[in-house]
Amino acid sequence: MWFRHRRGAAAAALGAVAVMALPACSAEGEESLVDATSLTVGVKEDQPGLGLDVDGELVGFDVDVAAYIAGHMGIDDVRLVGVTSAEREEKLISGEVDMVVATYSITPARRTEVTFGGPYYVAKQDILVRADETGVEGVRDLEGRSVCQGAGSNSATRITEGLGIEVRELQEAETYSACIERLSEGSVDAVSTDNLILAGFLAEDPDAFRFVNNPFTDEKYGVGLPYGDVAACEAVNKAVSEMYQDGTAVGLLEEWFGETDLEVVRSVPQFEGCA
Repeated sequence: MWFRHRRGAAAAALGAVAVMALPACSAEGEESLVDATSLTVGVKEDQPGLGLDVDGELVGFDVDVAAYIAGHMGIDDVRLVGVTSAEREEKLISGEVDMVVATYSITPARRTEVTFGGPYYVAKQDILVRADETGVEGVRDLEGRSVCQGAGSNSATRITEGLGIEVRELQEAETYSACIERLSEGSVDAVSTDNLILAGFLAEDPDAFRFVNNPFTDEKYGVGLPYGDVAACEAVNKAVSEMYQDGTAVGLLEEWFGETDLEVVRSVPQFEGCA
């Protein structure tokens, strides 16, 4: 794991062609993101309401959360890059990004490679179907139907393996926007993932789709950090706490999802711990 930006190295780096990367850890005497002068943050670029490329600018709830956290850490120089679900661990481990705020659900498997701050929001898994689909009112109704999930996501696996529901076909697309295209075209019967993601797509085309609104799991959105960077994790958790306490979080949720039927969570999430 590599960390590329340091406050202490800023003066020495002036005029240099390149600066050698240093390990990103938070043990005493070692580097941490809390010492950064700049951050490269991975966000989604194809998810309305969360992270979407609009005329070359990335906008959405996750983008605003990333900016708030960086500001709380005293970092004004933030570069956003688009990441897919399948790329998140790879880009953190390689050092291509310093932080990931991209609907990144905290799971035991991911915690073996990534340190998570937060969660900054607890979403719930739900289902989106075409507007004329009347036969799906809950997750059990996906039995014998085709379901799409984004590459690198665990959403459909929670249905098939976690709940033992036998879908007719499980399709995997590169992104959730590609899944939504397949749903619109009729090549899949349903898309199931976090309700914030689905609400964003529904808001883009409310006449084409129907939100089942019958959630069946909790999805804890974490801030992905270099493995072992406990100091950064603690700084992120402090920022998230203040984001809810000062009303910013609720304001952002209303801004991005207020026109949907989604009932957002307004309280500070219970943190997972940084150890």
